[in-house]
Amino acid sequence: MTEPREVNVGIGAGADAVAGAAATGKELATEDMVLNIGPQHPSTHGVLRLRLTLDGERISAAEPIVGYMHRGAEKLFEVRDYRQIIVLANRHDWLSAFANELGVVLAVERMLGMEVPVRAVWARTLMAELNRVLSHLMFLGSYPLELGAITPVFYAFRERETLQAVMEEISGGRMHYMFNRVGGLKEDLPYGWLDRVRSAVADVRRRLPDIEALISGNEIFLARTVGVGVLDRETIMQYGVSGPIARASGVGLDLRRDDPYLAYGELPVKVVTRSSGDCNARFEVLLEQVRVSLDLADACVERLRSLPRGPINQRLPKVLKVPEGHVYAWTENPLGINGYYLVSRGEKTPWRLKLRSASYNNVQVLREMLPGHLVSDMVAILGSMFFVVGDIDK
Repeated sequence: MTEPREVNVGIGAGADAVAGAAATGKELATEDMVLNIGPQHPSTHGVLRLRLTLDGERISAAEPIVGYMHRGAEKLFEVRDYRQIIVLANRHDWLSAFANELGVVLAVERMLGMEVPVRAVWARTLMAELNRVLSHLMFLGSYPLELGAITPVFYAFRERETLQAVMEEISGGRMHYMFNRVGGLKEDLPYGWLDRVRSAVADVRRRLPDIEALISGNEIFLARTVGVGVLDRETIMQYGVSGPIARASGVGLDLRRDDPYLAYGELPVKVVTRSSGDCNARFEVLLEQVRVSLDLADACVERLRSLPRGPINQRLPKVLKVPEGHVYAWTENPLGINGYYLVSRGEKTPWRLKLRSASYNNVQVLREMLPGHLVSDMVAILGSMFFVVGDIDK
């Protein structure tokens, strides 16, 4: 759309001057430009495309276009049995693999009316919090990198490797753990593993201020994030935004506290919130949530130490069939609410398994956030949404 241009002409000017001014105004008139960011672009987190309409250097409209990495996970769920779908479930958000597995097994266990051994409940909670820290550390390192700060990512990966070592030891996998089973966990905790977890958590907690010192108070980082990309509470409710992004705007929803599952009902879950709702607030929430998860991990370790030896899972039949019915199981994933709606017809495969992923809702709100900002702010806003494209194109 061409914007009208105001032309000032002096009093008493002749027709030629007016015509000349009008011609000059016509030559300088601008039109909106459509700019495609992605689907393969350094400023996007994977195969995401943003269609921006620009008025000069200011964004007037934004449309996130998804589907370039479509995995078809929901249809694949329907042709695999309840043991096999765990393999698929832990891959849509590859930074939150253990948390993704939980949603599936919790849904199946509720349909079966199955009681999981106490040791498995607390071990699941511990690993879920370690996985949460791993996910948050990735974004704590990569977000400053997108704004030009190279050093924090090396510190963040040092802490990730510290925790990855204990997660890899128990599961055998670095990203796709496949350690959950319907009825519990794959196997019991290795001898001395809790001691190594406690040591790793202590190391990460002690060195976390190093990352904070590199960023907090940095003039460039604050200039790029404070007051930029403000997301208000009403928009969050309309789009179903959840997780750290919603809590940075004052929406204090956390399923670990508000609808407890696993052992969270017995733990003092602190919900971290901010009120400004800008890029800086989202980063601060993520950083503070790492400390909360480390505290919860310590509490889980202490509880597991006090529990007597016992089973870590339930014995299952060779062919696992789920009774006819439906159930919805949701969990507080690192990026927000992750939900599975399971519909069964009494067979060994789901009739329908609908996935509600956190990143899909969180990225849709970009159409409301980006308009009015400069193109230079787009990368700062996009990075602060902390999404994984596989979680969008599920």
